[in-house]
Amino acid sequence: MSLAAPPRSLLFVPGSRPDMIAKLPRAGADISVVDLEDAVAAGEKDAARIPALAAVAELTGAAGVVVVRLNAMDTEWFEADLAAAAQSLSEGGVGGVVLPKYEQVGQLELLRARLPEGAVIVVGLETALGVADSRPLLAAGPDAAYFGAEDYIADVGGERTAESTEVLYARSHTLLGAHLAGVAALDQAVMSIRDDERFRADAAAGRAIGYTGKICVHPRQVVLAHEVFSPTEAQLAHARAVLDIAEAGGVGTVDGQMVDDVHVRMARQVLARVRPAP
Repeated sequence: MSLAAPPRSLLFVPGSRPDMIAKLPRAGADISVVDLEDAVAAGEKDAARIPALAAVAELTGAAGVVVVRLNAMDTEWFEADLAAAAQSLSEGGVGGVVLPKYEQVGQLELLRARLPEGAVIVVGLETALGVADSRPLLAAGPDAAYFGAEDYIADVGGERTAESTEVLYARSHTLLGAHLAGVAALDQAVMSIRDDERFRADAAAGRAIGYTGKICVHPRQVVLAHEVFSPTEAQLAHARAVLDIAEAGGVGTVDGQMVDDVHVRMARQVLARVRPAP
């Protein structure tokens, strides 16, 4: 399995809630994450693992790509998580895994060696070391990466704010590493699940930096993420007009702006964000 296009949404659901996993097709996320890490208490992790993967195997209807977030490699649960995920992959269950707190290229190499060929691997850059080394880490070739602001700020000892200025450098640095590696990048979460305007504003800020999608912690955020990270009809029309002028080999204007090489590149980027029909 591979990603058909850069994902606009990365929806997390607790691995301890098979009832929520069963509803994933309704949410319509590009990637759904069955979370065995942060969303499951330490005392419940071993009990949650097999029922969570069984619930994925029983999904009916289109649910996009479904992956399982493993516990970090330095925890007591990682080996059992990885073995169960590998078995589910071989049986046509989950489509891949999420590795949190990615910090060493060898971690990705281990996953590639232990998982069936074609497994989707999403990595989380959410520690000081992971963010600082984002370029070589992402050059190793995961399928996608996300910036985890909550874990990152906890690692460096800061405080999260609604403005997110405290993570602007890390957020931008992670995106730069992903861009240089050609890896799809998903922006930080907004934990206020009922504040749609805050989510839209934060997603728009991430889009302006260069992110192509966003973490979602509630199904209602999926629609908002797709709204922000999908080009509008007006944007598509503008991009096509720019390319028409460029292909004609002439110099012209679109919406009162001169068309030059940078506008052509930006137009191609807009059209590249159009997802194939399901």
